[in-house]
Amino acid sequence: MKVVRFYAPGDLRYEDADDPTPGPDEVKIKVWATSTCGTDVKIFGAGHQNLDPPRVIGHEIAGEVVEVGTAVDGWQPGDRVQVIAAVPCGECEECTHGKMSVCPNQVSMGYQFDGGFAEYMIVPRAVLKVDGLNRIPEGLSYAEASVAEPFACAINAQSLARVGEGDDVVVVGSGPIGCLHVRLARANGARRVTLVELNRRRLDQAAGLVKPDETICAGEVDVVEAVMDLTNGRGVDVTITATAAGVAQEQAVQYAARQGRISFFGGLPKDRPTITLDSNLVHYRELTIVGANGSSPANNKDALERIGSGAVPVLDLITHRLPLVDVPRAIEIVRSGEGIKVTIEPQS
Repeated sequence: MKVVRFYAPGDLRYEDADDPTPGPDEVKIKVWATSTCGTDVKIFGAGHQNLDPPRVIGHEIAGEVVEVGTAVDGWQPGDRVQVIAAVPCGECEECTHGKMSVCPNQVSMGYQFDGGFAEYMIVPRAVLKVDGLNRIPEGLSYAEASVAEPFACAINAQSLARVGEGDDVVVVGSGPIGCLHVRLARANGARRVTLVELNRRRLDQAAGLVKPDETICAGEVDVVEAVMDLTNGRGVDVTITATAAGVAQEQAVQYAARQGRISFFGGLPKDRPTITLDSNLVHYRELTIVGANGSSPANNKDALERIGSGAVPVLDLITHRLPLVDVPRAIEIVRSGEGIKVTIEPQS
């Protein structure tokens, strides 16, 4: 079979590999769709501390069961499945108290296990143990199902930030995650959703698809002033910073309404991880700042259900579909912001 392996920063190789054979407690799938994301861009450019090369990367995975280990129940060839990316241990104190998204023993597909940039792959016991292999709803394509993983992360973040009925919401960043946040906030009952983006071209592209109520181009206006003008000086109930920009986090505190909630969704660069904010605004306005970066197996199931029901559509966010050999091109499209969601289809 063919795979794409990461060997070192800048070194991705499309090459032959032996077809994998599942162990007694594993499942083998034919990969039909693996979507790319900003993390793949980071891995390609700088590697990752939790990834030991050579490794088949790709972690937003959907496929078809083709072989089932002798000790595995509940699955059979032909089942259409989506695979979680972040794999909690299921045994630590966090996991047993319902906090699987922050399991300290977490491992990941495409990091410790070979991922989805391959024609076939093994779903390891660790995934099956935490109920991380999910059935794709009837009528949902493999490409759409592969978007469930990043959408699950958005669901986790909005749950922590308590996005709900009547909220005035700002989403900063118009990449794939930002687009998902806009649609999810609306599905969660927000009365107004504003999309903020530095780059005018990217903002217009995303807004044309997800139709936020308002847009603000951070490259053209002062974001704090624009948000306060839009809200008649009140500020917003929830801000989600779906971008790796410290200034977005600092600004979110400035335009938060009283008892507003802020989700620091996008992580900052490791060489610039600190920000400066007005602590008195947090104090006197009774603001809540929460972090969010991953998801739980339950979030993945929720994501598939919402996509499958049509509550949060994702098909139109998939702007590019490429064969396995074009993984490097897919990563460049994501890096440049040329597209929204880029999906690799290894069987094409």
